[in-house]
Amino acid sequence: MATNIELNEKLLTKAMKLGGMTTKKEAVNEALAEYVQRREQIKVTEMFGKVEFDATFDYKAQRKVR
Repeated sequence: MATNIELNEKLLTKAMKLGGMTTKKEAVNEALAEYVQRREQIKVTEMFGKVEFDATFDYKAQRKVR
């Protein structure tokens, strides 16, 4: 998908250098992937203390072949 956006050239150049990317497209896609991953991690940390823990749950029982 072609998109025209104005990017901070200094920031983009620095990101490309740090990440070893050779194209702007690579740098932007990597940045977007990291952004999404970070936001998903935040959602998981927000669940801490809200999920009930069952000490009797046997997670290995689900692995048994029937």
